[in-house]
Amino acid sequence: MPYTDEQIAQVCHEANRALQLIAGDHAPSPPWDDAPESQRTAAIRGITAARAGATPEELHEDWCQGKRGAGWIYGPVKNELALTHPCLVPYEKLPESDRMKDAVYGAIVKAMTA
Repeated sequence: MPYTDEQIAQVCHEANRALQLIAGDHAPSPPWDDAPESQRTAAIRGITAARAGATPEELHEDWCQGKRGAGWIYGPVKNELALTHPCLVPYEKLPESDRMKDAVYGAIVKAMTA
Protein backbone atom coordinates (compact mmCIF):
# COMPACT_ATOMS: atom_id res chain seq x y z
CA MET A 1 0.00 0.00 0.00
CA PRO A 2 1.52 3.34 -0.95
CA TYR A 3 1.54 5.88 1.84
CA THR A 4 0.88 9.57 1.33
CA ASP A 5 3.46 12.17 2.28
CA GLU A 6 1.16 13.27 5.09
CA GLN A 7 0.91 9.73 6.50
CA ILE A 8 4.69 9.33 6.41
CA ALA A 9 5.12 12.78 7.97
CA GLN A 10 2.77 11.80 10.78
CA VAL A 11 4.79 8.66 11.55
CA CYS A 12 8.04 10.65 11.46
CA HIS A 13 6.56 13.34 13.70
CA GLU A 14 5.35 10.81 16.27
CA ALA A 15 8.71 8.98 16.24
CA ASN A 16 10.50 12.29 16.79
CA ARG A 17 8.07 13.11 19.60
CA ALA A 18 8.76 9.73 21.24
CA LEU A 19 12.51 10.39 21.05
CA GLN A 20 11.98 13.82 22.60
CA LEU A 21 10.03 12.28 25.48
CA ILE A 22 12.64 9.57 26.07
CA ALA A 23 15.39 12.22 26.11
CA GLY A 24 13.47 14.26 28.70
CA ASP A 25 12.82 17.23 26.38
CA HIS A 26 11.10 19.87 28.53
CA ALA A 27 8.98 21.02 25.56
CA PRO A 28 8.29 18.03 23.31
CA SER A 29 6.33 18.44 20.12
CA PRO A 30 2.59 18.02 20.54
CA PRO A 31 0.88 14.97 19.03
CA TRP A 32 0.40 15.23 15.25
CA ASP A 33 -3.30 16.14 15.49
CA ASP A 34 -2.48 18.97 17.91
CA ALA A 35 0.63 20.20 16.09
CA PRO A 36 0.46 23.64 14.49
CA GLU A 37 0.00 23.69 10.74
CA SER A 38 3.51 25.10 10.29
CA GLN A 39 5.01 22.08 12.06
CA ARG A 40 2.99 19.61 9.97
CA THR A 41 3.89 21.46 6.76
CA ALA A 42 7.58 21.37 7.68
CA ALA A 43 7.37 17.62 8.33
CA ILE A 44 5.75 17.04 4.94
CA ARG A 45 8.44 19.20 3.28
CA GLY A 46 11.03 17.00 4.95
CA ILE A 47 9.39 13.92 3.42
CA THR A 48 9.91 15.37 -0.04
CA ALA A 49 13.59 16.01 0.72
CA ALA A 50 14.11 12.54 2.23
CA ARG A 51 12.41 10.86 -0.75
CA ALA A 52 14.81 12.77 -3.00
CA GLY A 53 17.72 11.21 -1.09
CA ALA A 54 18.58 13.94 1.41
CA THR A 55 21.12 12.89 4.01
CA PRO A 56 20.46 13.36 7.73
CA GLU A 57 22.74 16.42 7.53
CA GLU A 58 20.70 17.86 4.68
CA LEU A 59 17.43 17.15 6.49
CA HIS A 60 18.76 19.02 9.52
CA GLU A 61 19.88 21.98 7.41
CA ASP A 62 16.46 22.13 5.74
CA TRP A 63 14.82 22.11 9.17
CA CYS A 64 17.15 24.90 10.32
CA GLN A 65 16.35 26.99 7.25
CA GLY A 66 12.63 26.57 7.89
CA LYS A 67 13.00 27.59 11.52
CA ARG A 68 15.18 30.60 10.70
CA GLY A 69 12.72 31.64 7.99
CA ALA A 70 10.01 31.66 10.65
CA GLY A 71 12.10 33.93 12.89
CA TRP A 72 13.70 31.35 15.19
CA ILE A 73 17.25 31.82 16.44
CA TYR A 74 19.70 29.72 18.41
CA GLY A 75 19.10 29.66 22.15
CA PRO A 76 20.26 27.23 24.84
CA VAL A 77 16.62 26.35 25.63
CA LYS A 78 13.72 25.63 23.30
CA ASN A 79 11.21 28.42 23.85
CA GLU A 80 8.26 28.89 21.51
CA LEU A 81 7.53 32.39 22.79
CA ALA A 82 11.10 33.63 22.42
CA LEU A 83 11.57 31.58 19.21
CA THR A 84 14.81 30.02 20.44
CA HIS A 85 15.99 26.46 19.84
CA PRO A 86 19.22 24.71 20.89
CA CYS A 87 19.30 22.62 17.69
CA LEU A 88 19.81 25.63 15.42
CA VAL A 89 23.47 24.72 15.01
CA PRO A 90 25.43 22.93 12.29
CA TYR A 91 24.67 19.20 12.16
CA GLU A 92 28.12 18.20 13.43
CA LYS A 93 27.53 20.24 16.61
CA LEU A 94 24.28 18.47 17.47
CA PRO A 95 24.33 16.00 20.34
CA GLU A 96 24.16 12.37 19.17
CA SER A 97 20.57 12.07 20.45
CA ASP A 98 19.49 14.89 18.12
CA ARG A 99 21.43 13.53 15.16
CA MET A 100 19.62 10.25 15.68
CA LYS A 101 16.28 12.00 15.07
CA ASP A 102 17.37 12.96 11.55
CA ALA A 103 18.60 9.42 10.86
CA VAL A 104 15.34 7.91 12.16
CA TYR A 105 13.34 10.35 10.01
CA GLY A 106 15.20 9.25 6.88
CA ALA A 107 14.91 5.56 7.79
CA ILE A 108 11.14 5.83 8.28
CA VAL A 109 10.74 7.56 4.94
CA LYS A 110 12.83 4.90 3.23
CA ALA A 111 10.90 2.05 4.85
CA MET A 112 7.49 3.55 4.05
CA THR A 113 8.33 4.33 0.42
CA ALA A 114 9.96 1.00 -0.43
